[in-house]
Amino acid sequence: MTSDDLLDALVAAFPDVAGRRADARIVRAPGRVNLIGEHTDYNLGLVLPVAIDPEIRIAYIVSEDDRIDVVRHDSGERASMATDDDRSPDGSWFDYVAGVAVELRAAGLEIHGLRGVIDSTLPMNAGLSSSAAFELANAWALLDNSASTIEPIRLAQLAQRAENRYVGVNSGLMDQFASACGVAGSALLLDCRSLEWRSVGLPQGLSLVVCHSGSQRRLGSSEYNTRRSQCDAGVAALARIDPSVRSLRDVTPELLESAAGDLDPVILRRCRHVVAENARVLETVAALEAGDREAIGHLFAAGHASCRDLFEISSPELDALVDVAIGVPGVVAARMTGGGFGGCTVNLVEPDAVGALRAAVETDYAARSGLTPMVLEVEAAAGAGRLA
Repeated sequence: MTSDDLLDALVAAFPDVAGRRADARIVRAPGRVNLIGEHTDYNLGLVLPVAIDPEIRIAYIVSEDDRIDVVRHDSGERASMATDDDRSPDGSWFDYVAGVAVELRAAGLEIHGLRGVIDSTLPMNAGLSSSAAFELANAWALLDNSASTIEPIRLAQLAQRAENRYVGVNSGLMDQFASACGVAGSALLLDCRSLEWRSVGLPQGLSLVVCHSGSQRRLGSSEYNTRRSQCDAGVAALARIDPSVRSLRDVTPELLESAAGDLDPVILRRCRHVVAENARVLETVAALEAGDREAIGHLFAAGHASCRDLFEISSPELDALVDVAIGVPGVVAARMTGGGFGGCTVNLVEPDAVGALRAAVETDYAARSGLTPMVLEVEAAAGAGRLA
């Protein structure tokens, strides 16, 4: 919806604010697609996400009471709580609102009651970080004017805590970081241990295309948390050999292979993925900055194979999407993106080939999978904030 449409929806949902329409505000937070660096963030490694223009918006007005009352425009669902409520999570979408409120309060920040309407151009459960975007948009709304005084990466950390502690997904910082700190036209290289980051320009003459498999991705406390536990087990085993190891970021390929016989085979595969994936992130940055399309294609292919064979987070649908994409002339690189178990692929494509990729996905992939895919040509966007 346009900004005016969203404000109209706010007034329709809360008729009592009609006389205060001029006081209403709109905040936005982008989704993200990860170019490379899967499941490295919680291992204190390196990631290379891009904030993208599909986003979540919230039109709201600060209320005169302490109630947080919000409505989803897509479904009409409504939920509310007091700003000081100790509400327990119930597995609903409102957990993301409540969790952010709880963490902002715990950090000593003042939050405000509000009436709000939520709109989204982000596909839900697609691996494009709709949850992180929702958290950041809510943080901006709940903090109102004070949001702009807080460092974006600090807001990202608070949103991550909400997802970890309240929602129960043991995610790393990447998703919230990308949504909070996005730079238009660029990817973001983040060191998840030091929190140092910089922008990395995307190559000229290539389009960024996301292909949604039509298979929904759900994390919750399931396989995502299992993979994190397996990585932690690898760290514990390797630390007994080398006490300097505190995370998989500290593990060299040489140390890992020397300890291979002492590790459970599944744990070894998980560790091999993370150690190699960190190296691939740096190699991809170098290839992007050099405009080396062939190297980018090889690195994406290696990353996808590692996610599929070592970390085992791909799916037949994602594998088929990648297979279809790389058969289209002009597709430079393709791989699964995000936490896995369904969701999306990320593709770098010559602009003239975007139509051919769309046609192949909508015909060949759909015939192979029996699913209805979605092809989105996206742009690198700025991080969360208020709309003028």
